Amino acid sequence: MSIYIIRHTTPHIEKGTCYGQADIDVTEAFEEEAGVIRQHLPGDLQAIYSSPLIRCKKLAEHLFPAHNINFEHDLKEINCGEWELQRWDDIPRDAIDPWMNDYVNVCIPGGESYVHLFARVTRCFDAVAASRQHAAIITHGGVIRSILAHITQTTLKDSFAAFSLHYGCVIKLDRQEGGFNYTMLSNINAGKEQHKPSYAAAK
Repeated sequence: MSIYIIRHTTPHIEKGTCYGQADIDVTEAFEEEAGVIRQHLPGDLQAIYSSPLIRCKKLAEHLFPAHNINFEHDLKEINCGEWELQRWDDIPRDAIDPWMNDYVNVCIPGGESYVHLFARVTRCFDAVAASRQHAAIITHGGVIRSILAHITQTTLKDSFAAFSLHYGCVIKLDRQEGGFNYTMLSNINAGKEQHKPSYAAAK
């Protein structure tokens, strides 16, 4: 049994903008990026799961037109609450610094913490794994990082350094005794992303 984890293609949004569950589309490079992803997928997948956000939904429907896709709320990216679609550098430091200092446990105002994201993602992943079907999951960077932390026993605090995940990456999980191991099949770096203020990114 294998599970293929796929990150959505490049989103159509200005670099330096905070986004999580905002329903943003993808860039004109979609077809090309999806073509690279397709090269790493087998033809015998039994079940397809996807975040319902358009950047994942579009990819899932493009890659698997013959499948009934299971759209799961728990596979959405972290809820960025009041910060959705704000420029990171426009968020006041007194609002953002508590989260920057402990993003694992501190909630984004009106949104989630990494702990909240991890809890719902692993609940969904464990259900997918329990089905013992060859499956694909089309989702987001934070969700994938949560899954990899879960199966490798990596702390959430260390997970950003442990797992570098670019748009369109494909990761294969293979069941082994006691859990899963993972293999990175594709992870093309198309440019540095920015998911925090520039003063923090420069450190």
